[in-house]
Amino acid sequence: MLTIGQLAATAGVTVRTVRHYHQVGLLPEPERDGSGYRRYSAQAAVDLIRIRTLADAGVPLARIQTLLHARPEEFAAAVTDLDAELERRIERLTQHRRRIADLASGERLALPPEVVAILDRMRALGVSERSVRLERDTWILLQVLDPEAMRRGIREKNASFDDPETTRLFLLCDRSLDWEPDDPRVDRLIDDLDAWELAHGRDSSRPGKQAVIFDRIAEASPTWQRILGVLAHRAKQRRLADESRGAVPPRKR
Repeated sequence: MLTIGQLAATAGVTVRTVRHYHQVGLLPEPERDGSGYRRYSAQAAVDLIRIRTLADAGVPLARIQTLLHARPEEFAAAVTDLDAELERRIERLTQHRRRIADLASGERLALPPEVVAILDRMRALGVSERSVRLERDTWILLQVLDPEAMRRGIREKNASFDDPETTRLFLLCDRSLDWEPDDPRVDRLIDDLDAWELAHGRDSSRPGKQAVIFDRIAEASPTWQRILGVLAHRAKQRRLADESRGAVPPRKR
C-alpha cells in the first residue's frame, strides 16, 4: 500500500494534484487506516497514471472521468481516437512551425518556389546575404509590376547561373558592393560587364523592366552608381555611332 506522497511520486505529480483529483471526483479517496493514514492500492497508481497521461494530452477532465469508467474495449477505441486527434494536432503544429520559420526571411511567404530556389542557389554559390536580399526584394516588386517579366526572368536567371562566365561576373558584382568607386578593380569589372553585354545583345542605356533591379543595386552602393552610369554611357555612345552609320534606325526622341 502507498502513502499519498508515494502515490504522487509514482505518477510524477504533486500531492496537491492528487488532492485536486480527489476533489473533482476523478480519483477516489481511500479511508484512513488504523494509524490515521490514507493508503493507496496499485490500482490507484494505475488510475492516477492514466489520469495524468490523458490530462497531459489535453483531454478535458470530464471526459477523463468517463474514460476511466468505460469498458476495456470502449477505452481502447477512445485511445485510438485520441491518438488520431493528436496526430492531426501535430500536423497542424508542424505547418505552423514551418510558416513561423519562413517569417525569418519572408521569401517563402511572398515568392513562388521557383524564385525561392534561385535565392537558395545564390546562397550555395557563395553570394552574400545582402545581395540575396536585394534579389529577393527585386523579385517581390517584379511580381507585382510585371508578372510576365517575372516568369521570363526566372528562366533567364537559371540559365545565367548555368553559364560559368556569367556566374563569375555575378560573384564579382556581389563583392564590388564593398569596393570604393575609384578602386582599379571597378574599371576591370566595367570592361568585363561591357563585353558581356555586347556578347549577349544587352543595352544598359535601355534597362526597361530591369530598371527595378538597377535602381535597387544603385541605392545600395555608390560604386554601382558609377558602374551603371559608365555602362549606360558606353551603350548610348555605341548606339549613336550605329545610328550615324545607318546601322540601326534612329531612336525616337
